[in-house]
Amino acid sequence: MGDNTVQLGRSLKLLVAGASMISFGVVAGCAQQIDAQTLQQNQNSDVRALVNFGPRASGTQATEKASNYLQQQYRQAGYEVKVQTFTYPKFTDLGSNLTVDGKTIEGIALNGSQAGTPNARLVVVPNAGREADFAAVDAKGAIAIVKRGEIRFLNKAQNAVKAGAVGLVIVNTEPGNFYGTLGGDVQIPVLGLSGKSGSSLLQANQLRQANLAVNTRQGNVTGRNTIAHLPGVTQPKVILGGHYDSVVDSPGANDNASGTAAVLAIARQAAKTPLARQAWFVAFDGEEDGLHGSRAFVSQARPEFLKGLKGMLNFDMVGINDRLLVGGTESLTKLAKTTAPQVSTFGSRGGSDHAPFASAGVPVLFFYRGQDPNYHQPGDKQVDARLIDETARLGFNLASKISSQ
Repeated sequence: MGDNTVQLGRSLKLLVAGASMISFGVVAGCAQQIDAQTLQQNQNSDVRALVNFGPRASGTQATEKASNYLQQQYRQAGYEVKVQTFTYPKFTDLGSNLTVDGKTIEGIALNGSQAGTPNARLVVVPNAGREADFAAVDAKGAIAIVKRGEIRFLNKAQNAVKAGAVGLVIVNTEPGNFYGTLGGDVQIPVLGLSGKSGSSLLQANQLRQANLAVNTRQGNVTGRNTIAHLPGVTQPKVILGGHYDSVVDSPGANDNASGTAAVLAIARQAAKTPLARQAWFVAFDGEEDGLHGSRAFVSQARPEFLKGLKGMLNFDMVGINDRLLVGGTESLTKLAKTTAPQVSTFGSRGGSDHAPFASAGVPVLFFYRGQDPNYHQPGDKQVDARLIDETARLGFNLASKISSQ
């Protein structure tokens, strides 16, 4: 899931002891029924396979291997598969850092940042970096440093430019690093630091000289959407999808091998049911770089194809946290609550692959379990197969109901 998503998960409790948390190489706890056990083992295998390819950043060999794996699995389940390619400009951080008092701190350039190596005063900007916050300090000709949160990255950077800063450093409010996107053009380098590395800099009062080194590259990459359906199904009533790419340096077990495995589980379950004649199953690429796969799918679809859809069900980060959340079009969220009263609803306006479909007028339903501590981190290596199975079963039931309407 992209960085500008709804931040719900910090308040969601993690699984209690005894839940079948899977760290790869460990088998899930015994299920009560053999078919449920088999489903969970398949989901474990799918997630483990995707994670073992390594971080699946779009345009890499790992992503291509993951696409090939998904093609094979869908074909084994009886579907025909096609790969939809698309090209988009991709931002790459080639290694960026901040040096203060002779100590170099590694960081991550924000997507869209200019490259640059300014050497200047380091000025701490109070609060969240609103325009009034910059007015409270002398940031002209300086490298500004501010905490993350409250307003968009782009607003912070634009306010820094207005104040005359030559660079901006944003410190995470959590200990780990973060991957962020500016979402607009700013003519200064912008670097993100982990809370662990940068929080002490926000507390400093003395004048300090710093060197900001943001080393970036902008180039084109080719993304690969993997699309599966039964032969002859050219106009589905429902699309079930989730992205299979991850951010750089993260193996992406929960974000989003979990959603990819849930969609694949539904496809296997649906293969010999009426749903299979009404559904397409899509593994989107390029989500982490800005929903590029789903945008390409929608932009390349015929208007009548989109009008024929009764629903798009999107699965993103469904392998951690007990409580399942659903959001989207009111009619579909009501259907979800009627079908499974235990689920919770939340306001989902964007941040994942349902958004381009919603913008095109397609009813959408987003399945999500909130953030987890390893979001966009190298530690995103474990999921709970029971939760993926629970999500997939509800997804199958809802897709069947939507397609039969």
